[in-house]
Amino acid sequence: MRLNPHINSINGSCLLAGNGMVEEIEVEVQEMHVFCFRGKLQLFALLNSKVRFLVLNLISETDCMNKILKRLLLTLVVIFVLFSAFALASGKTYLFKAVWYNFARITDYKHFDNNTVSTGQPQPWSNAAGYNKTKYPDSLYTLLEELRTVGLLVVQNDSVVSERYWQGYNDSSLSGSFSMAKSITSLLIGVALKEGKIKSLEEPVGHYLPEFATGEKAKVRIVDLLTMSSGTDFDESYWNPLSVTAELYYGNDVNKTATGVKMVQAPGTLHRYKSGDTQLLGLLLEKATGQPLSVYASQKLWQPLGAEHPALWSVDHRDGHTKAYCCFNSNTRDFARIGQLMLNGGKWNGVPIIDSAYFAASVKPCGIKDEKGQNCDYYGYQWWLDPENPGIFYARGILGQYIIVVPEKNMVIVRLGEKTSKIRVHTVPQEVRALINSIARPA
Repeated sequence: MRLNPHINSINGSCLLAGNGMVEEIEVEVQEMHVFCFRGKLQLFALLNSKVRFLVLNLISETDCMNKILKRLLLTLVVIFVLFSAFALASGKTYLFKAVWYNFARITDYKHFDNNTVSTGQPQPWSNAAGYNKTKYPDSLYTLLEELRTVGLLVVQNDSVVSERYWQGYNDSSLSGSFSMAKSITSLLIGVALKEGKIKSLEEPVGHYLPEFATGEKAKVRIVDLLTMSSGTDFDESYWNPLSVTAELYYGNDVNKTATGVKMVQAPGTLHRYKSGDTQLLGLLLEKATGQPLSVYASQKLWQPLGAEHPALWSVDHRDGHTKAYCCFNSNTRDFARIGQLMLNGGKWNGVPIIDSAYFAASVKPCGIKDEKGQNCDYYGYQWWLDPENPGIFYARGILGQYIIVVPEKNMVIVRLGEKTSKIRVHTVPQEVRALINSIARPA
């Protein structure tokens, strides 16, 4: 008999209808369970021996979903309150911004305070006679599109040979540099050295930063920061919102974050990539020159190089310190000027911007033992090297931002984008090798 149950009371009677017959049976609820199934709240009651169980639809699907949403909302509110309490109690208020924006993007300058790196008299690039007529392999374009490239520019013999843009970008669109800014900061160290603002790369950092004037930190030299061998405990972690890297990126006091590190190795004995070392260089430059980094960069780089558009350099807060290790925002054509300066050995239109000795040391392997116990043959003074392609060097950002300098071809390649390949060949990203092999050294 097929049963149609209807409850009259919790401990009462149940009308069972089947085969045209209606029978009232006394039931006693022994145990009751409520749960949600297929969007409806169901009631399961364990009854006496005559009726083993009973299923009732108590409320509508909409009511059930409302209850679920209310519980979910309450859970989220509790999590937010606990998270806020932790952030405020620990002083890690940068976590609000870190969680809100979640991942770094090339448009992050829109969320930060920025200082302007001003232009002087623009020196526009000339286009080569065969401008945009060179065809590169389809495989290169496929890779670039897979990695969400927004701009590709090739300069050879002082002229633009080729350029291409994606996703609505053009030759004046701003893009974040991320760690390409490290190479720019290195150039500014070279400028300050040439001008005598810095006496020697062997100088202790503590001559400029009081936080490094005593104890083991007093042994750290400027050259140790340039080669990322400071010996500090700065943890280069990009995925942990509680890491010092996240605090440096989203926080509002880069001075406190960068100088608050502890010593764990003797300076100059271990190469380990650390954004904190570059940030210390930036703070040192501001002390040595008495100017914000953006002003010094305007006067000593951007204006002499004839940049066509102002750049933005992000700061930790309004009128605060520049994020020297990242966050220099510009476009393909103006970024190419940095590469051209290095291609010319530190000169622009024949005028030295940095001296030749500093340039040579910048693109020479530092040779310090790395974490694998190998002599570092892939990093100089904040510039990356390709050990399998001697002479080639490049600036590099975490999402695949590159200024690649190929001296043998008198060439500079700039690539901006939103993603980098996970494939590395002896520390060199897959797309860097693809750009070199397809553009500078085609088969």
